[in-house]
Amino acid sequence: MSRPDVPAAGVMPGGEPFEFTGHGPAGRTGVLLVHGFTGTPMSMRPWGEHLAAEGFPVRCPLLPGHGTRWQDCNAVGEDDWLATVLTAFDALAAGCDAVFLAGLSMGGTLATRVAELRPDEVAGLVAVNPSLSTRRLDARLLPVLARVTGSWSPIGSDIKKPGVAELAYDRLPLRGMLALRRLWAATRADLHRVTAPVLVFTSREDHVVEPESSNLLLDGVSTDDVEQVLLDDSYHVATLDNDAPAIFARSAEWMRARAGARPAAGRR
Repeated sequence: MSRPDVPAAGVMPGGEPFEFTGHGPAGRTGVLLVHGFTGTPMSMRPWGEHLAAEGFPVRCPLLPGHGTRWQDCNAVGEDDWLATVLTAFDALAAGCDAVFLAGLSMGGTLATRVAELRPDEVAGLVAVNPSLSTRRLDARLLPVLARVTGSWSPIGSDIKKPGVAELAYDRLPLRGMLALRRLWAATRADLHRVTAPVLVFTSREDHVVEPESSNLLLDGVSTDDVEQVLLDDSYHVATLDNDAPAIFARSAEWMRARAGARPAAGRR
């Protein structure tokens, strides 16, 4: 697998992975950002720029099968996504004393999965509209649909703010969606393994992920350091929406307050 910080050929302009170095007191506390299903690091870049301005080293990989053609997402699976996130986590941890994970939608799922697998290495988990399940009626037909067609109606760019669009696929890759469902099941089963502090941002109105997913995460983790912030003026892609400045400021404050509370991150 290629390095997560090196874009594959044909990546959409603006969808490339990114990395920012840290400075000042926060320069030894890293933040790994993870984008959502069918999206790209573009949805996380403003957040990353804010955190970097606050002094945090930041890295955001491009997940396999994303940022190119929707057909590519049907050729990869949950293990490929997880391996890329873990590789990026280890690379960031190598130069930091602590690493926080922060993800949007499926990025929140993957961040949670890493917190389950590396409970002693993750300083904290921040999830924005994380996905762990769905009540969508068409999801019940997904196994059948995936056998007869490669894609379905898109889910990207659910944003309330006028004039803002997410860089995402214009179709929903159905075999990729089956992989996401497997990731949901594995992550739900191990939520009790999350012992790091958790901060969840949940949009009151979200046309992609129901708020039950946030509740599953909050109710399933083992840590007592749990906080939820409800967003009143954003849809699903809240990192590009009206509440984005509040997400950026609150997450930076929250991470800074907990940076010294966990052991040093990195493989042991």
